[in-house]
Amino acid sequence: MIIVTGGAGFIGSNLVKALNAQGKTDILVVDNLKNGIKFKNLVDCSIWDFMDKKKFLENIQNNTIFEGDVEIIFHLGACSSTTEWDGSYMMENNYTYSRIVFNYCLPRHIPFIYASSASVYGSGTVFQEKTVNEAPLNVYGYSKLLFDQYVRHHFSHARAQVVGLRYFNVYGPRESHKGTMASVASHFRRQLLVGESIRLFEGFADYGNGEQLRDFIHVDDACAVKLWFLANPKQSGIFNVGTGHAQTFNDVARAVIGHYGRGDITYIPFPKHLQGSYQSYTQADLSNLRAAGYSAPFRNVEEGVPAYMEWLDQHGVD
Repeated sequence: MIIVTGGAGFIGSNLVKALNAQGKTDILVVDNLKNGIKFKNLVDCSIWDFMDKKKFLENIQNNTIFEGDVEIIFHLGACSSTTEWDGSYMMENNYTYSRIVFNYCLPRHIPFIYASSASVYGSGTVFQEKTVNEAPLNVYGYSKLLFDQYVRHHFSHARAQVVGLRYFNVYGPRESHKGTMASVASHFRRQLLVGESIRLFEGFADYGNGEQLRDFIHVDDACAVKLWFLANPKQSGIFNVGTGHAQTFNDVARAVIGHYGRGDITYIPFPKHLQGSYQSYTQADLSNLRAAGYSAPFRNVEEGVPAYMEWLDQHGVD
């Protein structure tokens, strides 16, 4: 059995769908469906069972869950809001919960692949998986970094695969439930379809209008990395997952406009509440991932965004 926490969420549901494409259906999805709209992400997926995240936590703390039957745990469940400043809530969801799941896996030799984040690098310009480069700007990034540090301290105790994947800016299908935290590609499309201009930030901190740079990666490419590690259980470590190339928000907006053949861009003042806690530049250093043996290419914005727009159009997503 494969367990996917956060399996009804954005990356999690895409992973379940990708596992299905490989013929794997013995999947336990763990999630919190308080936001009931997330059920739509699983409608076309084949799973063995669903369990609420609180019940799952109770079971593993009581050692009552699937002893000896778990092939691997993909731990993707977390609060992903970079603008959430309730530190207690964030640490409970992203750090404490993750630590409990990890400590369940360690003595049972269960492979553990979990989601970290490029937010751990903060405003730095070197994106290598080293502590000297890690300085998050918000409590979300800190919660991810603290768990990375915990895993690093326990690598020597692991007798099975342990992989942390630092995702950069992931976009693609099955993210509509995320609301304000959905990708900019999704937001740009909504603005265009209701007849509005696509809104980008004006220049700030040495960046021109809409010229802030991010490493945008399509969710299918992000899931392909996870499946590769599943197929290569001897590889462990913490790895960046991005394209290795930074592109501007203007590039994303132009890709959306190009797909629909209409639209324009308006630049709005940079929000004061984001000053000092906003990453204006990210670009994954893929040296460690490539050295581990992952050789597949990644789609750029000009390839990935139109493919995403087409999926949204086909599935009738507003």
